[in-house]
Amino acid sequence: MFTKIDDFAAEWTREAELTARVMEALTDDSLGQEVSDGRRTLGQIAWHLVSSTHYMTTLGLTFDAPDGGVETPVTAAFIVAEYRRISRALLKAVRTQWNDTTLLESQTIAGEVWPNGGSLRYTIMHQAHHRGQMTVLMRQAGLRVPEVYGPTYDTWVEKGLAPLA
Repeated sequence: MFTKIDDFAAEWTREAELTARVMEALTDDSLGQEVSDGRRTLGQIAWHLVSSTHYMTTLGLTFDAPDGGVETPVTAAFIVAEYRRISRALLKAVRTQWNDTTLLESQTIAGEVWPNGGSLRYTIMHQAHHRGQMTVLMRQAGLRVPEVYGPTYDTWVEKGLAPLA
């Protein structure tokens, strides 16, 4: 749980950049990659990260919704551009509409009481969860997976090192 706006801002900025880097590696052709029939595609997961960020408005924050509607856009460039815009909008809203005391206030979400600072932590964890799903689908789609929290198989090989299994 966050108790300081500045702590959230620093972590959100780092994590949002990691998410954007993953999205920048997507191609239009890769957006349809599925893990299995009837499950979310790579594009749908990426768009979910864009659209779900706006759910923070249910906690009293005000910022513009993503452009593009509910349907997953057909271009990867649009998805990453909207992600960058919405992640900046969330950060600006938190910085200008909340303060450290607001982070300790609670909201009821789906029948559970959540402190605002906990909801911000969950929002970051939610991104990491779906970023992990995206990297698996990216590999299946034949894309190069960017480094997120450390080297990838490809970067180990490029450095002349044996990748860990």
